[in-house]
Formats: sequence, C-alpha cells, structure tokens
Amino acid sequence: MTRSFKPVSVAIGDLVAHPANVRTNSPETYVSENIAHLKASIAVLGLLQPLLVQQMDGKFGVLAGGRRHAALLELVADKTAKGFTKSTKIDCRLVPDDCDVTTALSLAENITQAPMNAIDEFEAFARMMEVDGQTPETIARTFGTTVAAVKGRLRYGLIHPDIRAAARAKSITLDVMKAFADHPSQEVQREVFEALTKEDGYLQAYTVRNALKSRGVQVSDDIGAFVRKDYEARGGAIAADLLDEHSVLEDSALVETILLEKLAAAAEEARAEIGFAWADAVVQYDYAAMADYGRVYPGPVEPDEAGQKRLDEITAELEKLEREMENEDLEDEAYNALYERVDALEAEARDLQEAYSAEDLARSGVIATWSNGQVTLHVGLVRPEDKAESSGKSSTVPGEKGAADSDEITYPASLTEDLKTERAMALGAAMAMHPEATLDLTLFKLVTDVLGHGIGVTQAIKVDARPEYRSHAKMDEIDGTSLEQVAAAHDALELSWADDAKSPADQFALFRALDAGEKAKLVAYATAATTQPCFARDRQRDSLMHDFEVEVMPDIRVHWTPNAALFNRFKKAWLLKILGEELGLAQEAVTLASSTKKEVVAFCDKLFAEPFATLTDAQRAAVAAWCPPMMQTAGVGPVEAPEAATPDDETEVAEAA
Repeated sequence: MTRSFKPVSVAIGDLVAHPANVRTNSPETYVSENIAHLKASIAVLGLLQPLLVQQMDGKFGVLAGGRRHAALLELVADKTAKGFTKSTKIDCRLVPDDCDVTTALSLAENITQAPMNAIDEFEAFARMMEVDGQTPETIARTFGTTVAAVKGRLRYGLIHPDIRAAARAKSITLDVMKAFADHPSQEVQREVFEALTKEDGYLQAYTVRNALKSRGVQVSDDIGAFVRKDYEARGGAIAADLLDEHSVLEDSALVETILLEKLAAAAEEARAEIGFAWADAVVQYDYAAMADYGRVYPGPVEPDEAGQKRLDEITAELEKLEREMENEDLEDEAYNALYERVDALEAEARDLQEAYSAEDLARSGVIATWSNGQVTLHVGLVRPEDKAESSGKSSTVPGEKGAADSDEITYPASLTEDLKTERAMALGAAMAMHPEATLDLTLFKLVTDVLGHGIGVTQAIKVDARPEYRSHAKMDEIDGTSLEQVAAAHDALELSWADDAKSPADQFALFRALDAGEKAKLVAYATAATTQPCFARDRQRDSLMHDFEVEVMPDIRVHWTPNAALFNRFKKAWLLKILGEELGLAQEAVTLASSTKKEVVAFCDKLFAEPFATLTDAQRAAVAAWCPPMMQTAGVGPVEAPEAATPDDETEVAEAA
C-alpha cells in the first residue's frame, strides 16, 4: 500500500539536515560546484519537487532533497538572488514520526533519480526553444550550463523523429544519430537515413556525414562563409537551422558556380598584375590532371638605382630583425610578428631581383583554386600545347643545384638550444619506458662516480636527486608526445608508499617491500627527469650515453614529432629544401614555392601530423624518419629521400604535379 504524506509549507530557515538521509555522509555532494545547475534552476523556475521532511526538535529535518536544501541555502546567502530569505516558505511533504521507512524513503529517492537519457535531454531543450520561446542564453541560465552546451543539445533534439526512435531502440548509435544534425532539414535527414539503411543495416557517423555533404553546404563551412552573401543575393535556397551557424545552403550547384566566379576573379587580378597571358579557375587543384602542365619561374634581373637602394635598406632591416628574433624573452606574438615582417621583406627583395621574361609571360598563366579555406594561386603554369623549346636559360627549382646559398639550412643559437631541450625530453620519455636499462645506468653511474675518484663516466645525467630545469622559448607549442609518455609512466608508478602523513622511515619500509620491477620504474622515472639539454652524443667523448641512447631511443620520432612550432622558426626556403630534397616531395615544393610562408608551414604541419595517403612508400618512410640531423640518435643513419623527378632541361620548365 502506497503511503501518502501531508503537504506542509516550511520556512527555509526551519530546515535542517536529517541524519537518516543517505547522503549525509557524503559532504562533497553539496559543494557549490556540484549544485550550481540546481541552484540556477530553482532561481528561475522555483522548487519543482517538494522536499520530504520530518519534525526534529522544533525544526524540520530534510529526509529526501538534501541537494535542493543546499541550493536553497546558497540562494538565501546570495544577495543577488531575489525572493529567497530564511522566512521564504517552500512546499514539503511531512513524514510522520511513527514512519519506520525513513532511510528507505531517502535511499529510494536518490537511487531512482537516474540521469536523464541523453535523447530525452536533447528533446527537452528543443521543446523549450520551439514551444516555450526560450533562447540558448535563457536555457543556459536555467540549467547553470554554457550556451555552447545548450546549442549542441538543441541540434540533436531536432533530428527527425524516426532517427531518434532508432537511437532509442539502439539500432543506431548515439554518435550516428548526432551526425544527422549536420543538415537541419528533417526531410533530408529522413531521405538519407532511409537510403543508407536500405543499403546497409549498420551505419557509421562518417558515412552519414559524407552522404549529407551532397545535400548542401553549411554556412559555417569555409566555402559556405565565402559565398553566402552572393548566394543570398541570388535567391539561393537555405535550410534554416534554429542556430544560424548550422543552416545549409541547399543549392550546391549555385554554390559551386559562385565559388568558381570568385576564383576566376582572383585569377584574373593576378594575371593583370603580373602580366600573364591567361587565367583560369578550378575548385580543386587536380595534381594528376595538371601533370602535363609546365611551369616557368622569374629569372634574375639587375635592379635599377632606386631598386638597389631599396635592397640595401631591406638587407639592413633583415639583419636587425634576425638579431631581435634571437632574444629568448620575446613573447610568441612578438616573435611571430617579426617572422611575418621577415617574410614580407624577403618577398619584396625577391621581386626586386627577379622577373618573368616576356617570352614566358606570353605563354604562361595562373590558376586559382580553393585550398585550406582560402583562394590559392598557382602562377607561371604553362599549358601542354604551349611548352616551348629550351632557350638555354635555367630555372631555379627549390632544392635543385643552383639554389641560392641562403637556402642552406642553418640553425640559429636560440633554436639550437630549444632543440636540445626537446631532445632531452624525448630521451627522458625513452628512459622512463625502459626502466631496467635505466636502473642499471643510474646505479652504474652512482657507483662509478663514488669509486672512480675522478671525473664521472658521463655528465649527461645527474644523480643528485634534483630534476633538471629545462628552459624553452616555445614550451607551450612544442610537440607533446614525450610529455604524454612521461605522464603515462608516472601514472603507472606504485606510489602507495609515498604518503606524506607517514615519516620517512615508515615510507622507506613500504618502499623496500616493493618488488624489483616497481623499484626499477621509480628509479627510471627519477633518472629520466635529470636528463640535460642535449644533442646526439659523440661516441669518442661519451661512449656510455652514446650506446645507451642507441638502445633506449633508436628513433627519436617515437617520442617527438615536428610541428608548426618548429616550422615557424625555419625560413620558407629551408622548408622547401626539406620537402624537395630530404622528403622527395619536389613537385609539392615547386607548387608551394608561390605560396606564403604560413601556407608552407601549415602544409608541413599537416604532413607530419598525419602523412598523406597519396605519398609513396619511400616518401612516407622519409616523413616518418625526418628530424633535424643533430637530434637523431648517433649511429642511426637517416632515411634516404626517394628519387625526385627533376624539371625537363630542354623545356626549362618544372612540371607541377
């Protein structure tokens, strides 16, 4: 028989905690951050569920609803919350004194309040916006969450009901259901859902997203943002989402037409500025289709008197900027600004000393494409039918013989010191991952340093129980692989003995009880932290660490990956040289020669983060192995770059792949 309890209004000031509440012994349940959303909800909507209370010494003990009670007390204390004082009365249900199920009641309420099903939550948010007229901002305030979180839930709550039903029935996963939100039209969602489930009963999120891409372009995509103004001006249909950034431009053909027109305009502007014979535009640069095209390059010219004067000014300013860039105290923003200025000056100097010949201009042109969210210009291209016989001149191709001496890669002092730090971090990660070998190294150094009565066997590590301080100009931007590996090694340590509440003697007793493998991990972790900034060891000077590094870190790339933080500190010419000569990507280097430094850095960053599927096996191996030569373990030979196709000497043109 169900027990009913008498309704009663109780002042907030008369409520106290009840000892029978099952959460009384879990004070963390009531801390401010854990009830913030509840406080926000009560402040806006009021108390939606009465408290269960029982009279106790003139007060009312909260038997069930302790978190709501805590939220009410915070509202009373919050001077910005209106309508909540100690005398404010709230709805409660009174449990009689003779009721013997108080603990059971409290336990039942806390257990049965299971977290809301994710789909229920999505739909509830959508109803609040569609039916109640609320905004993401008001919903966020109601639930004490962020606007971004509300926007995400709203999208999913408006997915076609059939798809939501499939997710409830677990015939598709929640991630697959969410993928349908990429298009706001429920009709389009349903059509794609039916087509995909007819072909294959098992769906994956990426399959859904790929299918939806053919049904329009989101306004938040780079192409959508680029063409939207013109698209709307021409009356293009838009599938409107409750949140504008998820609306879709439905007429894909019109989107492509406008994109091509804008690309053609950019190509024509470049053609007119440089003096090329023709201009063209394609959405995507097809390397296979362009394989028969040639390319011409500007040749050296003698600047006039005014040009030479400007060159002298540029040279002086570049020398000044390079000195400023060696300042290790420079903030990132200032450093990047200097690099951009250097790029601009180098481009200006190049324009003063280079020019296309009249013959080359008469047969070459420019193609504009869309790449990485922006217009990319491929200049100096020569159509197959316009390729001319060689006139005896030579074109300079990045990475080829004849490239300027300034293209040679040199490492400034500041970059050298930072690369030493990064290598030490990678070596430390390798040592932590090889505990037995590192234990032997540590004990060997400790013993030989004491018994040798002279200079130590190596200065590469310090066994004085102090971690090595590592300075770096760009610590927040470097590759984090080694840091993650060391953190994982730390998480695997047996540290139950390291209780600060115990005396050192008690800690030592627990430490001695550890098995040998756990002790080895601890010693290895500690020794790894003492590795000093370093490059590859000279076997003649430090045979111990030379051989040890070869054993534990035969390949630094297991612990470190080059990224934009490194490439930003290289000159554009260096990056092109690395791509063309060391990685065997000569055609890509040729194509990127006309790009900005930022574009080249972005290309290199993506290449090393996830080598492209189009790479040959030899190119992939070169990318996987590349690092500045002094960082690789001594004795490990570099991977040879694959043979790169060179320009046809008879046509003076480098083929653009």
